[in-house]
Amino acid sequence: MATTTDGNDIERRPARARLLDAANELFYNEGTQTVGIDRIIERAGVAKASLYNTFGSKEELVKAYLQSRHARTTERLNAAVDRHTDSVERLLAVFEAQGETFAQPDFRGCAFISASAEAPAGGLIERAADEYRHDVRALLIRLAREAGARDPANLAHQLHLLYDGAGINAWMDHDPAAAVAARAAAATLLDGQIQ
Repeated sequence: MATTTDGNDIERRPARARLLDAANELFYNEGTQTVGIDRIIERAGVAKASLYNTFGSKEELVKAYLQSRHARTTERLNAAVDRHTDSVERLLAVFEAQGETFAQPDFRGCAFISASAEAPAGGLIERAADEYRHDVRALLIRLAREAGARDPANLAHQLHLLYDGAGINAWMDHDPAAAVAARAAAATLLDGQIQ
């Protein structure tokens, strides 16, 4: 970190990045409705005007926070899938990646479910969560198709239910092994679709 001539630390990262980092930490740990703008700007070390000039509103900041998590989750899932060449293992890798997330000490469940539950129906936040869910489903359909499933869309729907259920179970029951159980159930479902 750079310092001023009087020795005080200054933050050189753009305000947008600092605001998103603060939002990610506070919104994920405490909820999007619980955390006010003043806490975000204090944590980010920016002026209130910077937040409104960058995002326009708290709702837009929450949307950007979810889009940022969406991008990171997509990257993590794709990296897990790409570690495998076998089409069945590629699909099951989604649950392995999920298990890595569950094992993190700061795991607090699905940010998209939490934010959607706190937001008005039909708004920007719900749409951002829907985009994430659409992309997870599309990934599962593609991987089911690659694995030779007879009905990739139906299998992907079932796998998505497992994915969501594992996330809720891992969070509510403090059980990171939920991903192992979900992976085993996914393997059974997949086996029934490709034989």
